[in-house]
Amino acid sequence: MHNPNSHSPKLSGVLGFFDDPQTLLEAAAKTRDSNFKDFDCFTPYAVHGLEHAQGLGRSRVPYVTGLFAFTGTTCAFLWEYAASKTWWPHIIGGKPFNSLPAFVPVIFELSILFGGLATFFAMLGFNRLPNFTKRAFDPSITNNRFAIIIESPKVDEYDDEAEQKAFSPDQAESFLRSVGAKDIRKVYEEGWF
Repeated sequence: MHNPNSHSPKLSGVLGFFDDPQTLLEAAAKTRDSNFKDFDCFTPYAVHGLEHAQGLGRSRVPYVTGLFAFTGTTCAFLWEYAASKTWWPHIIGGKPFNSLPAFVPVIFELSILFGGLATFFAMLGFNRLPNFTKRAFDPSITNNRFAIIIESPKVDEYDDEAEQKAFSPDQAESFLRSVGAKDIRKVYEEGWF
């Protein structure tokens, strides 16, 4: 008897393991140039040049940090100027109302505070964290293994069916094997809950 609530797990992608970072770099460049566009690389440590091999652009985090640090600088200056000139105008020690040297410590602190908080939240947002939809593919990925996952494309109900790319796990497996993967596994979607 078929249970209507049971369903087979949906294929998330195909995962290939590599022995060393150089092979991974070469495989990432070949994957970027192939017809597989949804892929990601996993390494136990930073591998120089991997972002270029994947075809990733420059990070947007420094722009967010700079914008919010400048916003902190502006807010601190305007706040201190308004406090010393408008809200509580006292001449102390013969200094003018807009004594910039006296404002520098607070300007510096608010610039760092705004920039630091913006960096933290931008990293969470750009990395789509926290991730409640995917578990770790393999516990050894962050320990001592190098891997590439070729993900099955997300089906968009608003696009035409003709524009949806067909994903063949067998084709992905043979491609990963051809670029040097030593161990290949299919990965199925698993939620945390």
